[in-house]
Amino acid sequence: MKTIMIVDDEKNIRCSLEGVLADEGYEVTSAGSAEEALSKIEGSVPDLVLLDIWLPGMDGVDALRELKNRYPDLPVIMISGHGTVETAVKATKLGAYDFLEKPLSLEKVVLTVEHALEQKRLREENLELMERTRREYVIIGRSAVMEELKRDILRVAPTNSWVLITGENGTGKELVARNIHLNSNRSGKPFVAVNCAAIPEELIESELFGHEKGAFTGAVSSKKGKFDMADKGTLFLDEIADMSLKTQAKILRILEEESFERVGGTKRISVDVRVLAATNKDLKEEITKGNFREDLYYRLNVIPFRVPSLRERIEDIPLFVDHFLTEFSSEVGKEVPRVTPEAMEVFMRYDWPGNVRELRNLMERLVIMTPSDVITPDDIPSYIKGGPAVQSRDIFSGTLKEARREFEREYIVKKLEEFDGNIAKTAESIGIERSHLYRKIKSYGIRV
Repeated sequence: MKTIMIVDDEKNIRCSLEGVLADEGYEVTSAGSAEEALSKIEGSVPDLVLLDIWLPGMDGVDALRELKNRYPDLPVIMISGHGTVETAVKATKLGAYDFLEKPLSLEKVVLTVEHALEQKRLREENLELMERTRREYVIIGRSAVMEELKRDILRVAPTNSWVLITGENGTGKELVARNIHLNSNRSGKPFVAVNCAAIPEELIESELFGHEKGAFTGAVSSKKGKFDMADKGTLFLDEIADMSLKTQAKILRILEEESFERVGGTKRISVDVRVLAATNKDLKEEITKGNFREDLYYRLNVIPFRVPSLRERIEDIPLFVDHFLTEFSSEVGKEVPRVTPEAMEVFMRYDWPGNVRELRNLMERLVIMTPSDVITPDDIPSYIKGGPAVQSRDIFSGTLKEARREFEREYIVKKLEEFDGNIAKTAESIGIERSHLYRKIKSYGIRV
């Protein structure tokens, strides 16, 4: 039950408001002066205060100032029989939710109270959501390189500077981008992520800029693009090097003019977007090859961030192991398994070409597939241990067909991790058709 405090020196007004608000299901307390109210609130903070301007001793404006100093999130509705525009403006600047004049309309009082409490609820939910998001996207690592990276994020986040994030597949480039956004002045606005490598060339302009109805076959209605969606917030362009030169030119123009036209449209749309870009490629090398525009590179590369590979911070591996085992054990309802020192040594020796993503996938697999509550080297796939594939305990216990199947599954998993889950690139690397690889992934129950 929500609690409301009424502060007014007129007893009949207090009684009237108490009765009406109690009938609405609120718990109501009251005080005849600001001093009495402040004393009572110290013992129990209400959900909302109705505060009269004209009070004996400390007046309502000074009481409002004191309440906001002590309890910034407490909604306060001011009431007065002698209100002026100047007083109302002053109260609003001090943080009052609203200003009601006497004689009071009880219906309006109830409605204003409902709106104030609803706004407070939404604000609290938003803060809780932000806190959950921060926990979800926490950056794990105590190594020197990661501590430096975290410091740089906090230094850059409050600015509007564009950031170019580089690093191998699976290192956590999007995680860095999200932390920049969460610690920025735009944190309450959208974070829109675009994987440029995952969108077909013929659709990427529509995805980024949107399109008008009838712009092309199948465009049955207008659609907002990612730049539109990220207005006042942050746009994260992942795998920026995989954009065509034509799309790069349009991106450059938007970054320079801060406006664009939808596909099939003529109206220019202005946007306020902070752009963060990421790539696993050497953009200077791509420029030399003619695959990336030099002017776009210098436009994006205002502040360069490099996310280190996992093998550059092996001291962080035990932290990741503990974090992921806890996460997946909670998901499947199991006790968190213990990792033997010998198994941890195996994890520390492996070079993790798929980086944190590969380690995360392995921990999920071990939580599900390890029958006991202790993870030993016998539970770890042979390619992680560095020995030949046939050393796997499971392979030895089966037929030659089963051994081949186990090897092929582990080989595909490793290759998918190397190529960040990209089916086309993985299929090309191992020399089979993409449709054939899809069938194998489905057959082996591999999660991509």
